[in-house]
Amino acid sequence: MKNIVILISGSGSNMAAIVRAAEQGRWGERLNARVATVVSNRADAEGLRFAKDHGIATAVVDHKGFSSREAFDEALMAEIDRFEPVLVVLAGFMRILTPAFVAHYEGRLLNIHPSLLPAFPGLNTHQRALDAGCQFAGATVHQVTAELDHGHILAQAVVPVLQGDSAEDLAARVLTQEHLMYPRAVAEFLRNLPL
Repeated sequence: MKNIVILISGSGSNMAAIVRAAEQGRWGERLNARVATVVSNRADAEGLRFAKDHGIATAVVDHKGFSSREAFDEALMAEIDRFEPVLVVLAGFMRILTPAFVAHYEGRLLNIHPSLLPAFPGLNTHQRALDAGCQFAGATVHQVTAELDHGHILAQAVVPVLQGDSAEDLAARVLTQEHLMYPRAVAEFLRNLPL
């Protein structure tokens, strides 16, 4: 079985979309894959309850309990590696990962970013798109590299920027597309893995 580990920090809406797609698409039968565990850096992350309700193992590795980013990433890797994942999926995981962590999962670490990369890496993407006068915005699924919000692009979804949009309006429209695109990109990644 190909194990997927999903990392979250909050509501886990993209994680939930992936879990639902795995259930509805029968990934276990069709792709020999499953979401093996959901790990959060915050014990109060709402997404942990969703995962438990769907019979998925959960764990918390609280970044506040570590003296350095490197020590946290080492503990996080130890938790992830218990499941021998073929894929580690960042789904609203709000931590910048160390180069050692990224190197450890090279080629099997995915992220979703709420902009049409390479435009607007980092934070506040929706407001930045509005401030720049963009007519379109969107989201990008990409492989993670040591450089923030770079890496090979696997999928993108485009939404229009509407007159009068606030950053919140645009974020909600983009998030709807993220929930459709991320599960498809994960499934496609799994299909392309060697047997």
